[in-house]
Amino acid sequence: QVQLVESGGGLVQAGGSLRLSCAASGRTFSSYAMGWFRQAPGKERESVAAISWSGGITYYGDSVKGRFTISRDNAKNTVYLQMNSLKPEDTAVYYCAADEGPAGLLLGEYDYWGQGTQVTVSS
Repeated sequence: QVQLVESGGGLVQAGGSLRLSCAASGRTFSSYAMGWFRQAPGKERESVAAISWSGGITYYGDSVKGRFTISRDNAKNTVYLQMNSLKPEDTAVYYCAADEGPAGLLLGEYDYWGQGTQVTVSS
């Protein structure tokens, strides 16, 4: 089992940047694919980005391509989400998740979830 704790959320103006971090503890972090997801009020949780265990393969949701970058540091048991050119529609609770299988953007594939961190983008 792995425990996940997100951090780095906050309030930012449109056009600004934030970097989210997700620290993992428990079983070997480097054996998990990792993903970031988000959920806005009244909306379903959606996929944002995913990264393979090695970091060599990444996936992005259409709404964040070219603006967000997922990365990981296996030595630090941490996955990151760099968010640039933020828009008000990016406002949501952001969750990281761990997948014992291959990396992907399907929510149902993920086995472990963090508690989330709030990101609010003002216009």
